[in-house]
Amino acid sequence: MTTPEPTDLIILSSRILYGEELKETAGFVAVSDGRIVLVGRAEAAEEWTALAKHVVDVGDATVCPGLIDAHIHPIAGADIARGLDLNGITELDAVRAALVKHAASTGHTVGSEWLFAWGLDPIIFGEASFNNSLFDGILDDELVFITLFDGHAALVSDAALNLAGITGAEELPSTGYVGVDQLGKPNGMLYEMAAQDLVRSILPQRSFEQRVDELEKLLRSMAESGLVAGHMLDFGVPETIEVLEALELRGDLGIRLRISPWLMPGATDEDLRAMLAMQGRHGRRWHVHGIKLMMDGTIDNGTAWLFEPDTHGESLHPLWHDPEALAAAMRFFHEHRIPTTTHAIGDKAVSFVARTIGDLPKNGTVHRIEHIESIPDSVLEEIIHAGATTSLQPTHCTLYSRADHTDNWSRRLGTERANHAWRTRDLRDAGAVVALGSDWPIAPFDPRAIIASAQTRRPAGRPDVPPVQLQQALSARSALEGYTSQYWRSVGEEGGIVEEGARADLTVVGHNPLTTEPDEFAQTPVILTVVDGKVVVDNRLALATRIVHLR
Repeated sequence: MTTPEPTDLIILSSRILYGEELKETAGFVAVSDGRIVLVGRAEAAEEWTALAKHVVDVGDATVCPGLIDAHIHPIAGADIARGLDLNGITELDAVRAALVKHAASTGHTVGSEWLFAWGLDPIIFGEASFNNSLFDGILDDELVFITLFDGHAALVSDAALNLAGITGAEELPSTGYVGVDQLGKPNGMLYEMAAQDLVRSILPQRSFEQRVDELEKLLRSMAESGLVAGHMLDFGVPETIEVLEALELRGDLGIRLRISPWLMPGATDEDLRAMLAMQGRHGRRWHVHGIKLMMDGTIDNGTAWLFEPDTHGESLHPLWHDPEALAAAMRFFHEHRIPTTTHAIGDKAVSFVARTIGDLPKNGTVHRIEHIESIPDSVLEEIIHAGATTSLQPTHCTLYSRADHTDNWSRRLGTERANHAWRTRDLRDAGAVVALGSDWPIAPFDPRAIIASAQTRRPAGRPDVPPVQLQQALSARSALEGYTSQYWRSVGEEGGIVEEGARADLTVVGHNPLTTEPDEFAQTPVILTVVDGKVVVDNRLALATRIVHLR
Protein backbone atom coordinates (compact mmCIF):
# COMPACT_ATOMS: atom_id res chain seq x y z
CA MET A 1 0.00 0.00 0.00
CA THR A 2 1.27 3.48 -0.88
CA THR A 3 1.89 5.68 2.14
CA PRO A 4 -0.19 8.89 2.10
CA GLU A 5 1.84 12.02 1.41
CA PRO A 6 1.17 15.76 1.02
CA THR A 7 -0.17 16.65 -2.43
CA ASP A 8 -1.26 19.76 -4.30
CA LEU A 9 -4.62 18.43 -5.44
CA ILE A 10 -6.95 15.51 -4.84
CA ILE A 11 -9.88 14.84 -7.17
CA LEU A 12 -12.48 12.46 -5.75
CA SER A 13 -14.71 10.62 -8.19
CA SER A 14 -16.74 7.43 -8.45
CA ARG A 15 -15.78 7.18 -12.12
CA ILE A 16 -12.14 7.51 -13.17
CA LEU A 17 -11.07 6.19 -16.59
CA TYR A 18 -7.84 4.65 -15.42
CA GLY A 19 -4.86 3.36 -17.38
CA GLU A 20 -4.42 2.50 -21.03
CA GLU A 21 -7.54 0.30 -20.94
CA LEU A 22 -9.64 3.23 -19.67
CA LYS A 23 -10.92 0.98 -16.91
CA GLU A 24 -13.63 2.65 -14.84
CA THR A 25 -12.68 2.84 -11.19
CA ALA A 26 -13.88 4.71 -8.08
CA GLY A 27 -11.47 6.59 -5.86
CA PHE A 28 -9.23 9.60 -6.27
CA VAL A 29 -6.47 11.13 -8.36
CA ALA A 30 -3.62 12.67 -6.38
CA VAL A 31 -1.55 15.38 -8.06
CA SER A 32 1.71 17.12 -7.15
CA ASP A 33 4.09 19.27 -9.19
CA GLY A 34 1.98 18.83 -12.30
CA ARG A 35 2.11 15.03 -12.20
CA ILE A 36 -0.25 12.30 -11.10
CA VAL A 37 1.31 10.68 -8.05
CA LEU A 38 -1.44 8.15 -7.39
CA VAL A 39 -4.76 6.87 -8.64
CA GLY A 40 -6.09 5.49 -5.41
CA ARG A 41 -9.05 3.45 -4.29
CA ALA A 42 -11.98 5.05 -2.49
CA GLU A 43 -11.22 3.43 0.86
CA ALA A 44 -7.83 5.20 1.02
CA ALA A 45 -9.17 8.63 0.07
CA GLU A 46 -9.67 9.98 3.58
CA GLU A 47 -6.01 9.54 4.54
CA TRP A 48 -4.86 11.32 1.37
CA THR A 49 -7.33 14.20 1.46
CA ALA A 50 -6.22 15.03 4.99
CA LEU A 51 -2.77 15.90 3.60
CA ALA A 52 -3.84 17.69 0.38
CA LYS A 53 -3.71 21.45 -0.23
CA HIS A 54 -6.82 21.33 -2.37
CA VAL A 55 -9.58 18.72 -2.57
CA VAL A 56 -12.26 18.60 -5.27
CA ASP A 57 -15.13 16.12 -5.06
CA VAL A 58 -16.79 15.70 -8.46
CA GLY A 59 -19.16 12.95 -7.30
CA ASP A 60 -20.16 10.67 -10.16
CA ALA A 61 -18.70 12.87 -12.90
CA THR A 62 -16.15 11.12 -15.10
CA VAL A 63 -12.42 11.86 -14.83
CA CYS A 64 -10.87 11.45 -18.30
CA PRO A 65 -7.40 11.98 -19.68
CA GLY A 66 -7.06 15.59 -20.82
CA LEU A 67 -8.55 16.21 -24.28
CA ILE A 68 -6.16 17.55 -26.93
CA ASP A 69 -7.15 18.97 -30.32
CA ALA A 70 -4.62 17.69 -32.87
CA HIS A 71 -5.14 20.57 -35.29
CA ILE A 72 -5.95 24.20 -34.49
CA HIS A 73 -5.05 27.71 -35.70
CA PRO A 74 -5.78 29.88 -32.66
CA ILE A 75 -3.78 32.93 -33.81
CA ALA A 76 -3.81 32.85 -37.62
CA GLY A 77 -7.40 31.63 -37.44
CA ALA A 78 -8.48 34.94 -35.95
CA ASP A 79 -7.60 36.53 -39.29
CA ILE A 80 -9.91 34.03 -41.00
CA ALA A 81 -12.79 34.18 -38.53
CA ARG A 82 -13.29 37.88 -39.12
CA GLY A 83 -16.59 39.67 -39.63
CA LEU A 84 -19.83 37.92 -40.56
CA ASP A 85 -19.98 34.16 -39.87
CA LEU A 86 -21.54 32.45 -42.91
CA ASN A 87 -21.09 28.89 -41.66
CA GLY A 88 -24.18 26.76 -42.14
CA ILE A 89 -25.69 28.91 -44.91
CA THR A 90 -26.01 26.78 -48.03
CA GLU A 91 -28.22 28.86 -50.35
CA LEU A 92 -26.98 31.72 -52.54
CA ASP A 93 -29.94 33.99 -51.81
CA ALA A 94 -29.52 33.44 -48.06
CA VAL A 95 -25.85 34.46 -48.28
CA ARG A 96 -26.78 37.60 -50.21
CA ALA A 97 -29.44 38.46 -47.62
CA ALA A 98 -26.98 37.96 -44.77
CA LEU A 99 -24.41 40.18 -46.49
CA VAL A 100 -26.96 42.94 -47.06
CA LYS A 101 -27.98 42.84 -43.41
CA HIS A 102 -24.35 42.79 -42.27
CA ALA A 103 -23.40 45.74 -44.48
CA ALA A 104 -26.35 47.76 -43.20
CA SER A 105 -25.47 47.05 -39.58
CA THR A 106 -21.77 47.82 -39.96
CA GLY A 107 -20.78 51.43 -39.76
CA HIS A 108 -18.40 51.90 -42.68
CA THR A 109 -17.64 54.08 -45.65
CA VAL A 110 -18.31 52.44 -49.01
CA GLY A 111 -15.16 52.05 -51.05
CA SER A 112 -12.70 52.91 -48.31
CA GLU A 113 -13.55 50.63 -45.35
CA TRP A 114 -13.73 46.86 -45.58
CA LEU A 115 -16.48 44.32 -45.02
CA PHE A 116 -15.34 40.89 -43.81
CA ALA A 117 -17.04 37.50 -43.71
CA TRP A 118 -15.91 33.89 -43.37
CA GLY A 119 -17.19 30.32 -43.55
CA LEU A 120 -18.62 30.59 -47.08
CA ASP A 121 -19.64 27.15 -48.33
CA PRO A 122 -19.05 26.81 -52.12
CA ILE A 123 -22.16 24.68 -52.35
CA ILE A 124 -24.01 27.99 -52.86
CA PHE A 125 -22.54 28.15 -56.38
CA GLY A 126 -24.09 24.84 -57.41
CA GLU A 127 -22.74 23.80 -60.80
CA ALA A 128 -21.84 27.40 -61.72
CA SER A 129 -18.28 28.69 -61.60
CA PHE A 130 -17.09 30.38 -58.44
CA ASN A 131 -17.02 34.18 -58.83
CA ASN A 132 -17.98 37.43 -57.15
CA SER A 133 -21.18 38.03 -59.11
CA LEU A 134 -23.09 37.30 -55.91
CA PHE A 135 -22.16 40.85 -54.83
CA ASP A 136 -23.88 42.39 -57.88
CA GLY A 137 -26.60 44.83 -56.93
CA ILE A 138 -26.04 44.53 -53.18
CA LEU A 139 -22.39 45.39 -52.49
CA ASP A 140 -21.46 47.43 -55.54
CA ASP A 141 -18.24 49.42 -55.03
CA GLU A 142 -17.73 47.83 -51.60
CA LEU A 143 -14.38 46.49 -50.40
CA VAL A 144 -15.28 42.89 -49.51
CA PHE A 145 -13.09 40.02 -48.30
CA ILE A 146 -14.74 36.66 -47.62
CA THR A 147 -12.78 33.57 -46.60
CA LEU A 148 -14.29 30.31 -47.82
CA PHE A 149 -15.10 27.71 -45.18
CA ASP A 150 -11.92 25.67 -45.75
CA GLY A 151 -9.61 28.68 -45.44
CA HIS A 152 -7.89 27.77 -48.72
CA ALA A 153 -9.67 30.34 -50.88
CA ALA A 154 -11.11 33.81 -50.62
CA LEU A 155 -13.75 35.69 -52.56
CA VAL A 156 -13.18 39.41 -52.95
CA SER A 157 -15.03 42.21 -54.69
CA ASP A 158 -13.94 44.02 -57.86
CA ALA A 159 -13.13 47.08 -55.75
CA ALA A 160 -10.79 44.95 -53.66
CA LEU A 161 -9.13 43.49 -56.75
CA ASN A 162 -8.59 46.97 -58.16
CA LEU A 163 -7.20 48.34 -54.91
CA ALA A 164 -4.74 45.43 -54.70
CA GLY A 165 -3.77 45.89 -58.35
CA ILE A 166 -4.53 42.28 -59.24
CA THR A 167 -4.49 41.50 -62.95
CA GLY A 168 -4.81 37.73 -63.03
CA ALA A 169 -1.32 37.33 -64.49
CA GLU A 170 0.50 37.09 -61.16
CA GLU A 171 3.21 34.45 -60.77
CA LEU A 172 3.05 32.85 -57.33
CA PRO A 173 5.47 30.70 -55.33
CA SER A 174 2.89 27.89 -55.14
CA THR A 175 0.38 26.48 -57.61
CA GLY A 176 -2.26 28.66 -55.98
CA TYR A 177 -3.71 31.14 -58.42
CA VAL A 178 -5.99 34.07 -59.12
CA GLY A 179 -9.31 32.96 -60.62
CA VAL A 180 -10.17 34.54 -63.98
CA ASP A 181 -13.15 34.54 -66.32
CA GLN A 182 -13.18 33.47 -69.97
CA LEU A 183 -11.62 36.80 -70.96
CA GLY A 184 -8.80 36.44 -68.47
CA LYS A 185 -10.22 39.06 -66.10
CA PRO A 186 -9.97 38.31 -62.35
CA ASN A 187 -13.31 36.95 -61.12
CA GLY A 188 -12.78 37.52 -57.40
CA MET A 189 -11.55 34.02 -56.44
CA LEU A 190 -8.14 33.74 -54.82
CA TYR A 191 -6.99 30.14 -54.47
CA GLU A 192 -4.57 29.15 -51.71
CA MET A 193 -2.51 31.30 -49.37
CA ALA A 194 -0.17 32.82 -51.93
CA ALA A 195 -3.08 34.25 -53.91
CA GLN A 196 -4.98 35.38 -50.82
CA ASP A 197 -1.90 37.21 -49.59
CA LEU A 198 -2.14 39.52 -52.62
CA VAL A 199 -5.12 41.14 -50.90
CA ARG A 200 -4.45 40.24 -47.27
CA SER A 201 -1.31 42.38 -47.47
CA ILE A 202 -3.46 45.51 -47.85
CA LEU A 203 -6.18 44.65 -45.32
CA PRO A 204 -6.47 46.79 -42.19
CA GLN A 205 -4.85 44.98 -39.27
CA ARG A 206 -6.27 44.52 -35.84
CA SER A 207 -4.30 46.14 -33.05
CA PHE A 208 -1.79 44.11 -31.08
CA GLU A 209 -3.84 44.44 -27.89
CA GLN A 210 -6.95 43.30 -29.75
CA ARG A 211 -5.13 40.19 -30.94
CA VAL A 212 -3.97 39.40 -27.41
CA ASP A 213 -7.51 39.91 -26.09
CA GLU A 214 -8.97 37.63 -28.77
CA LEU A 215 -6.45 34.87 -28.09
CA GLU A 216 -7.08 35.04 -24.36
CA LYS A 217 -10.82 34.72 -24.89
CA LEU A 218 -10.45 31.90 -27.43
CA LEU A 219 -8.11 29.78 -25.30
CA ARG A 220 -10.39 30.29 -22.34
CA SER A 221 -13.34 29.06 -24.43
CA MET A 222 -11.35 26.02 -25.47
CA ALA A 223 -10.60 25.21 -21.83
CA GLU A 224 -14.30 25.63 -21.02
CA SER A 225 -15.06 22.99 -23.66
CA GLY A 226 -12.74 20.51 -21.92
CA LEU A 227 -9.58 20.94 -23.97
CA VAL A 228 -6.30 20.94 -22.07
CA ALA A 229 -4.06 21.48 -25.10
CA GLY A 230 -3.97 21.96 -28.83
CA HIS A 231 -1.53 21.36 -31.65
CA MET A 232 -1.15 24.69 -33.43
CA LEU A 233 -0.12 24.03 -37.02
CA ASP A 234 1.07 27.36 -38.30
CA PHE A 235 3.11 30.43 -37.60
CA GLY A 236 1.06 32.17 -40.23
CA VAL A 237 0.89 35.75 -39.03
CA PRO A 238 3.51 38.23 -37.84
CA GLU A 239 4.24 38.71 -34.13
CA THR A 240 2.88 35.29 -33.17
CA ILE A 241 5.48 34.80 -30.44
CA GLU A 242 5.05 38.37 -29.24
CA VAL A 243 1.28 37.80 -28.86
CA LEU A 244 1.92 34.63 -26.85
CA GLU A 245 4.47 36.36 -24.66
CA ALA A 246 2.15 39.31 -24.06
CA LEU A 247 -0.65 36.98 -23.03
CA GLU A 248 1.62 35.13 -20.62
CA LEU A 249 2.45 38.45 -18.97
CA ARG A 250 -1.23 38.56 -18.02
CA GLY A 251 -1.23 34.98 -16.73
CA ASP A 252 -1.12 31.37 -17.87
CA LEU A 253 -2.67 30.42 -21.20
CA GLY A 254 -6.06 28.73 -20.92
CA ILE A 255 -4.67 25.62 -22.59
CA ARG A 256 -1.19 24.41 -23.54
CA LEU A 257 -0.04 24.92 -27.15
CA ARG A 258 2.39 22.78 -29.07
CA ILE A 259 3.35 24.83 -32.14
CA SER A 260 4.58 23.36 -35.42
CA PRO A 261 5.30 26.28 -37.78
CA TRP A 262 4.21 25.78 -41.35
CA LEU A 263 6.66 25.71 -44.22
CA MET A 264 5.11 26.97 -47.41
CA PRO A 265 5.96 26.17 -51.05
CA GLY A 266 8.94 28.12 -52.33
CA ALA A 267 10.81 27.87 -49.04
CA THR A 268 14.57 28.26 -49.35
CA ASP A 269 17.38 26.48 -47.51
CA GLU A 270 17.63 29.59 -45.35
CA ASP A 271 13.95 29.23 -44.47
CA LEU A 272 14.54 25.61 -43.42
CA ARG A 273 17.42 26.59 -41.18
CA ALA A 274 15.33 29.39 -39.66
CA MET A 275 12.55 26.89 -38.88
CA LEU A 276 15.11 24.58 -37.33
CA ALA A 277 16.43 27.40 -35.15
CA MET A 278 12.92 28.08 -33.84
CA GLN A 279 12.60 24.58 -32.38
CA GLY A 280 12.54 24.61 -28.61
CA ARG A 281 11.41 28.18 -28.12
CA HIS A 282 8.86 28.21 -25.37
CA GLY A 283 6.89 29.99 -22.73
CA ARG A 284 5.18 28.51 -19.70
CA ARG A 285 2.37 26.82 -21.64
CA TRP A 286 3.58 26.95 -25.24
CA HIS A 287 6.54 25.52 -27.05
CA VAL A 288 7.71 25.15 -30.64
CA HIS A 289 8.25 21.57 -31.75
CA GLY A 290 7.77 20.08 -35.21
CA ILE A 291 7.05 21.41 -38.69
CA LYS A 292 3.84 21.65 -40.74
CA LEU A 293 4.14 21.07 -44.50
CA MET A 294 1.56 21.60 -47.23
CA MET A 295 1.34 19.00 -50.01
CA ASP A 296 -1.88 20.16 -51.69
CA GLY A 297 -4.97 22.33 -51.31
CA THR A 298 -8.58 21.18 -51.02
CA ILE A 299 -11.05 19.18 -53.03
CA ASP A 300 -13.75 21.84 -52.67
CA ASN A 301 -11.59 24.41 -54.46
CA GLY A 302 -10.12 22.06 -57.07
CA THR A 303 -6.62 22.48 -55.59
CA ALA A 304 -6.15 19.01 -54.10
CA TRP A 305 -3.74 16.55 -55.76
CA LEU A 306 -5.63 13.55 -57.16
CA PHE A 307 -4.55 10.63 -59.34
CA GLU A 308 -7.46 11.42 -61.67
CA PRO A 309 -9.08 14.84 -62.20
CA ASP A 310 -12.25 15.81 -60.40
CA THR A 311 -15.49 16.30 -62.31
CA HIS A 312 -14.39 19.86 -63.18
CA GLY A 313 -11.11 18.57 -64.63
CA GLU A 314 -9.22 20.05 -61.65
CA SER A 315 -7.24 18.91 -58.58
CA LEU A 316 -4.31 17.58 -60.59
CA HIS A 317 -1.36 19.41 -59.05
CA PRO A 318 0.54 19.50 -55.77
CA LEU A 319 0.83 22.85 -54.04
CA TRP A 320 4.60 22.85 -54.55
CA HIS A 321 5.72 23.45 -58.14
CA ASP A 322 8.26 20.69 -57.50
CA PRO A 323 6.95 18.11 -55.01
CA GLU A 324 10.47 16.73 -54.60
CA ALA A 325 11.33 20.00 -52.85
CA LEU A 326 8.80 19.10 -50.15
CA ALA A 327 10.34 15.64 -49.86
CA ALA A 328 13.79 17.23 -49.49
CA ALA A 329 12.48 19.50 -46.74
CA MET A 330 11.01 16.50 -44.93
CA ARG A 331 14.35 14.69 -45.16
CA PHE A 332 16.12 17.78 -43.78
CA PHE A 333 13.95 17.85 -40.69
CA HIS A 334 14.06 14.08 -40.29
CA GLU A 335 17.85 14.18 -40.21
CA HIS A 336 17.55 16.70 -37.36
CA ARG A 337 14.97 14.46 -35.64
CA ILE A 338 12.21 17.04 -36.01
CA PRO A 339 8.75 15.49 -36.44
CA THR A 340 6.58 16.78 -39.25
CA THR A 341 2.92 16.79 -40.05
CA THR A 342 1.89 17.25 -43.67
CA HIS A 343 -1.40 18.47 -45.07
CA ALA A 344 -2.39 15.91 -47.73
CA ILE A 345 -6.02 15.69 -48.81
CA GLY A 346 -6.09 14.17 -52.30
CA ASP A 347 -5.23 10.52 -52.87
CA LYS A 348 -2.07 11.29 -54.88
CA ALA A 349 -0.90 13.79 -52.27
CA VAL A 350 -1.39 11.24 -49.48
CA SER A 351 0.41 8.59 -51.52
CA PHE A 352 3.38 10.87 -52.21
CA VAL A 353 3.74 11.84 -48.55
CA ALA A 354 3.36 8.25 -47.34
CA ARG A 355 6.02 7.01 -49.76
CA THR A 356 8.32 9.87 -48.74
CA ILE A 357 7.93 8.95 -45.08
CA GLY A 358 8.44 5.28 -45.88
CA ASP A 359 11.74 6.04 -47.61
CA LEU A 360 13.19 7.87 -44.60
CA PRO A 361 15.77 5.90 -42.59
CA LYS A 362 14.39 4.88 -39.22
CA ASN A 363 15.72 7.09 -36.43
CA GLY A 364 12.75 7.20 -34.07
CA THR A 365 11.27 10.40 -35.51
CA VAL A 366 7.53 10.21 -36.16
CA HIS A 367 5.83 11.88 -39.11
CA ARG A 368 2.10 12.49 -39.42
CA ILE A 369 -0.24 12.94 -42.37
CA GLU A 370 -3.01 15.48 -41.95
CA HIS A 371 -6.61 15.27 -43.28
CA ILE A 372 -6.55 12.21 -45.67
CA GLU A 373 -10.00 12.92 -47.05
CA SER A 374 -10.34 10.25 -49.76
CA ILE A 375 -7.99 7.35 -50.43
CA PRO A 376 -8.29 3.93 -52.08
CA ASP A 377 -7.13 0.75 -50.37
CA SER A 378 -3.73 0.89 -52.06
CA VAL A 379 -2.90 4.28 -50.51
CA LEU A 380 -4.18 3.18 -47.12
CA GLU A 381 -1.72 0.29 -47.34
CA GLU A 382 1.08 2.76 -48.17
CA ILE A 383 0.30 4.70 -44.98
CA ILE A 384 0.50 1.54 -42.89
CA HIS A 385 3.68 0.34 -44.63
CA ALA A 386 5.35 3.73 -44.08
CA GLY A 387 4.57 3.75 -40.36
CA ALA A 388 3.07 7.22 -40.72
CA THR A 389 0.68 8.44 -38.07
CA THR A 390 -2.52 10.25 -39.07
CA SER A 391 -4.75 13.10 -37.99
CA LEU A 392 -8.33 13.49 -39.24
CA GLN A 393 -11.17 15.90 -38.58
CA PRO A 394 -14.52 14.08 -38.27
CA THR A 395 -16.59 17.24 -38.55
CA HIS A 396 -15.05 18.14 -41.91
CA CYS A 397 -16.93 15.08 -43.05
CA THR A 398 -20.15 15.55 -41.11
CA LEU A 399 -20.59 19.30 -41.54
CA TYR A 400 -19.48 19.75 -45.16
CA SER A 401 -20.39 16.56 -46.98
CA ARG A 402 -23.66 14.69 -47.40
CA ALA A 403 -24.59 11.04 -47.56
CA ASP A 404 -26.47 11.57 -50.84
CA HIS A 405 -23.39 13.20 -52.45
CA THR A 406 -25.21 16.45 -53.32
CA ASP A 407 -22.51 18.57 -51.66
CA ASN A 408 -19.71 20.29 -53.57
CA TRP A 409 -16.98 17.97 -52.19
CA SER A 410 -18.77 14.77 -53.23
CA ARG A 411 -19.87 16.08 -56.62
CA ARG A 412 -16.31 16.99 -57.50
CA LEU A 413 -14.99 13.55 -56.50
CA GLY A 414 -17.76 11.40 -57.93
CA THR A 415 -19.42 8.48 -56.19
CA GLU A 416 -16.54 6.00 -56.02
CA ARG A 417 -14.04 8.38 -54.43
CA ALA A 418 -16.70 10.02 -52.22
CA ASN A 419 -17.42 6.55 -50.84
CA HIS A 420 -13.81 6.50 -49.58
CA ALA A 421 -14.40 9.54 -47.38
CA TRP A 422 -12.51 10.04 -44.13
CA ARG A 423 -11.66 6.37 -43.51
CA THR A 424 -11.13 6.65 -39.77
CA ARG A 425 -12.33 3.15 -38.96
CA ASP A 426 -10.33 1.47 -41.72
CA LEU A 427 -7.17 3.27 -40.60
CA ARG A 428 -7.62 2.22 -36.96
CA ASP A 429 -8.48 -1.35 -37.91
CA ALA A 430 -5.35 -1.49 -40.08
CA GLY A 431 -3.21 -0.44 -37.13
CA ALA A 432 -2.68 3.25 -37.86
CA VAL A 433 -2.53 5.86 -35.13
CA VAL A 434 -5.53 8.17 -35.67
CA ALA A 435 -5.56 11.49 -33.81
CA LEU A 436 -8.64 13.70 -34.04
CA GLY A 437 -9.22 17.43 -34.10
CA SER A 438 -11.16 20.35 -35.46
CA ASP A 439 -8.83 22.46 -37.64
CA TRP A 440 -10.44 25.48 -35.97
CA PRO A 441 -11.63 27.88 -37.37
CA ILE A 442 -12.45 25.57 -40.30
CA ALA A 443 -14.83 23.72 -37.97
CA PRO A 444 -15.99 24.37 -34.38
CA PHE A 445 -13.51 23.19 -31.75
CA ASP A 446 -15.82 21.65 -29.12
CA PRO A 447 -14.33 18.17 -28.57
CA ARG A 448 -17.54 16.72 -27.19
CA ALA A 449 -19.39 17.29 -30.46
CA ILE A 450 -16.46 15.98 -32.51
CA ILE A 451 -16.13 12.84 -30.39
CA ALA A 452 -19.87 12.32 -30.96
CA SER A 453 -19.63 12.88 -34.73
CA ALA A 454 -16.72 10.45 -34.98
CA GLN A 455 -19.14 7.77 -33.74
CA THR A 456 -22.25 8.76 -35.67
CA ARG A 457 -20.75 10.19 -38.91
CA ARG A 458 -23.30 13.02 -38.80
CA PRO A 459 -23.53 16.36 -36.95
CA ALA A 460 -24.00 16.00 -33.20
CA GLY A 461 -27.61 16.33 -32.12
CA ARG A 462 -28.94 15.82 -35.65
CA PRO A 463 -30.36 12.28 -35.85
CA ASP A 464 -32.44 13.49 -38.80
CA VAL A 465 -29.29 13.83 -40.92
CA PRO A 466 -28.26 10.61 -42.73
CA PRO A 467 -24.76 9.46 -41.70
CA VAL A 468 -21.88 9.69 -44.18
CA GLN A 469 -20.23 6.29 -44.71
CA LEU A 470 -21.38 4.88 -41.36
CA GLN A 471 -19.04 1.91 -41.72
CA GLN A 472 -16.21 4.36 -40.96
CA ALA A 473 -17.65 5.25 -37.52
CA LEU A 474 -15.26 4.89 -34.62
CA SER A 475 -16.14 3.19 -31.38
CA ALA A 476 -16.59 5.41 -28.33
CA ARG A 477 -13.23 4.28 -27.01
CA SER A 478 -11.40 4.97 -30.30
CA ALA A 479 -13.00 8.40 -30.52
CA LEU A 480 -11.89 9.29 -26.99
CA GLU A 481 -8.41 7.92 -27.66
CA GLY A 482 -8.23 10.13 -30.75
CA TYR A 483 -8.28 13.09 -28.36
CA THR A 484 -5.99 11.52 -25.77
CA SER A 485 -3.48 8.66 -26.17
CA GLN A 486 -3.67 8.54 -29.99
CA TYR A 487 -2.80 12.23 -30.16
CA TRP A 488 0.35 11.67 -28.14
CA ARG A 489 1.33 8.66 -30.22
CA SER A 490 0.77 10.72 -33.38
CA VAL A 491 3.61 13.03 -32.33
CA GLY A 492 5.84 10.21 -31.14
CA GLU A 493 5.34 10.67 -27.42
CA GLU A 494 3.54 8.85 -24.61
CA GLY A 495 0.64 10.43 -22.78
CA GLY A 496 -3.10 10.79 -22.60
CA ILE A 497 -3.50 8.17 -19.88
CA VAL A 498 -4.59 8.60 -16.26
CA GLU A 499 -1.91 6.74 -14.34
CA GLU A 500 0.86 7.31 -11.84
CA GLY A 501 3.67 9.49 -13.22
CA ALA A 502 1.61 10.93 -16.08
CA ARG A 503 1.24 14.63 -16.71
CA ALA A 504 -1.71 15.90 -14.67
CA ASP A 505 -3.87 17.03 -17.59
CA LEU A 506 -7.46 15.99 -16.89
CA THR A 507 -10.91 16.64 -18.27
CA VAL A 508 -13.85 15.94 -15.97
CA VAL A 509 -17.25 15.68 -17.64
CA GLY A 510 -20.75 14.95 -16.45
CA HIS A 511 -21.20 11.73 -18.43
CA ASN A 512 -18.98 8.77 -19.22
CA PRO A 513 -17.86 9.16 -22.87
CA LEU A 514 -17.51 5.39 -23.20
CA THR A 515 -21.08 4.50 -22.26
CA THR A 516 -23.16 7.61 -23.01
CA GLU A 517 -25.07 7.98 -26.27
CA PRO A 518 -22.98 10.25 -28.54
CA ASP A 519 -25.60 12.98 -28.92
CA GLU A 520 -26.05 13.10 -25.15
CA PHE A 521 -22.30 13.22 -24.59
CA ALA A 522 -22.06 16.18 -26.99
CA GLN A 523 -24.15 18.12 -24.43
CA THR A 524 -22.50 16.82 -21.29
CA PRO A 525 -21.28 19.56 -18.97
CA VAL A 526 -17.57 20.10 -18.45
CA ILE A 527 -17.06 20.02 -14.70
CA LEU A 528 -13.30 20.57 -14.46
CA THR A 529 -10.40 21.22 -16.80
CA VAL A 530 -7.00 20.61 -15.22
CA VAL A 531 -3.77 21.66 -16.96
CA ASP A 532 -0.41 20.77 -15.43
CA GLY A 533 -2.16 19.90 -12.20
CA LYS A 534 -3.87 23.29 -11.95
CA VAL A 535 -7.64 23.70 -12.14
CA VAL A 536 -8.26 26.18 -14.97
CA VAL A 537 -12.01 25.57 -15.27
CA ASP A 538 -14.25 24.72 -12.31
CA ASN A 539 -17.93 24.70 -13.19
CA ARG A 540 -19.19 22.91 -10.09
CA LEU A 541 -20.74 25.98 -8.52
CA ALA A 542 -22.22 27.29 -11.78
CA LEU A 543 -23.79 23.95 -12.56
CA ALA A 544 -25.15 23.54 -9.05
CA THR A 545 -26.60 27.05 -9.20
CA ARG A 546 -28.23 26.32 -12.52
CA ILE A 547 -29.81 23.18 -11.15
CA VAL A 548 -31.17 25.10 -8.18
CA HIS A 549 -32.66 27.71 -10.50
CA LEU A 550 -34.26 25.03 -12.64
CA ARG A 551 -35.97 23.68 -9.56
